Amino acid sequence: MKLPRVVFVTGAASGIGRSVAMRLASEGCAVVVADTDVANGEATCASITSAGGSAICQEVDVRDRESIRSAADEATRRFGGITGLVNCAGLVTMTSLDDLTEEEWDLVVDVNLKGTWLATQEVARDIAATGGGSVVNISTVEAEVVVSSTGHCQVHYNASKGGVKMLTKALAVELAGASIRVNAVAPGPIATNFVSLEGITAPETLEKLKDRLLIPRIGEPEDIASAVSFLLSDQSSWITGVHLPVDGGWLTR
Repeated sequence: MKLPRVVFVTGAASGIGRSVAMRLASEGCAVVVADTDVANGEATCASITSAGGSAICQEVDVRDRESIRSAADEATRRFGGITGLVNCAGLVTMTSLDDLTEEEWDLVVDVNLKGTWLATQEVARDIAATGGGSVVNISTVEAEVVVSSTGHCQVHYNASKGGVKMLTKALAVELAGASIRVNAVAPGPIATNFVSLEGITAPETLEKLKDRLLIPRIGEPEDIASAVSFLLSDQSSWITGVHLPVDGGWLTR
C-alpha cells in the first residue's frame, strides 16, 4: 500500500488526530503535527520519533490562514513538499439552542467548517505542486442524523459538520483537475476526550447505545485512523467525494 510521503494533520495533538498521526508515521509517512496545543503536539511528535518515525510540530490555528501557510512552508523546507492533508481539528460546546450564543456558534463553525476550508485551500496548493495527492476530512455521523439524549442537541455542531460533508463533495470536484482526491470519514461514538472520555467509556453509556450499535462496543481512535489511512492510500485511488461512516453500524438503523 502506497501512502502520501508527507501528510499535514490538523488537530494532531490529541484524540483522533493524534491516532491518525501515529498511524501514518508508523506506515512511513513524515507527519506535520499541526495544532494550537503545542505541548501535546510536541508529545505526539516525541512518540513518533521515539518509534523511529519522522514528524515536526507546528503551532496552527485553523481559523488563521497565516499560521497554516507558515506551517506548510516549514513542512516543505523540512520534507520537500506536502502530498496529503487530514483535517482533524474540531470542537463542540454542549449548549442548547436557547442558551447558544453567537460567540459559541462562531467558534464551532469557524473551527470545524471554515478551518477545514482554509486548511484545504492553503495546503492543496502544496499538494498540487507535488503532482497531486489526497485530502481526508473528519466529519461525524451527526452530519447525517441528530443525536439527542438529553432533550437538546448541539445545533451549531450539526450545522458545521453537515457543512463538512458537502464541502468534501465540492472540494472533490474543485480539486480533481489537480489530481487531488477529497474524502471524509464520519465517526460514530469514539473513546476520546472530545466530550468526556470517562462518560463515553462508562458501561451505562454502552448500554444506552446498544440499540444503535450493530457492533457492540465504543469505537477507538485507531478505528478512524485505519479508515483515514485507506482513503489516503493508493488502495482508494478510484474513490473521491465520499462521506464514509465508521460508526459500528450506527447509521444503519
